[in-house]
Amino acid sequence: MTDDTTGSGAQEIDQTPDAPHVQVHAQYVKDLSFENPEAPQSLANQGSQPNIEVSVDVGARGLTASQFEVELRITAHAQQDEVKAFVVEVLYAGVFTLHNVDESNLKQICLIECPRLLFPFARRIVADATRDGGFPPLLLEPIDFATLYRQSADRMDDPSNGSGNGEA
Repeated sequence: MTDDTTGSGAQEIDQTPDAPHVQVHAQYVKDLSFENPEAPQSLANQGSQPNIEVSVDVGARGLTASQFEVELRITAHAQQDEVKAFVVEVLYAGVFTLHNVDESNLKQICLIECPRLLFPFARRIVADATRDGGFPPLLLEPIDFATLYRQSADRMDDPSNGSGNGEA
């Protein structure tokens, strides 16, 4: 007995070489910083839950007409009882080639899809850095990069924010 669904599905993929797709060439840590300014006192004071603020920023720059470097910056500040527990910052990047992507979609792909591919690796680096710094691993929740992109676009389009004409 043969299963035609698997074969025909594979053929369909092979027959659409012009379909848009993203190729990852490299992923790397550009910058990594962990600060534990109050150690060893901060390590002894781990009984209470720290207040943790996390910020995420995404940037992209063109290397060639279809190749881009995308950077994902994650910064987390933890404070316990008015004392800075730790600060971790990672700038994780990747080089991507966007094949058969319409020019009108380049920005969205670079600022939504590419960071979505980078995030699991950056998340692990943050968790490892906090664990290696003597704290429980900081496990970041998944990030909705499409919402971040829309919020950023809304801020750029808002004339009250002083950004000018809304161009990125």
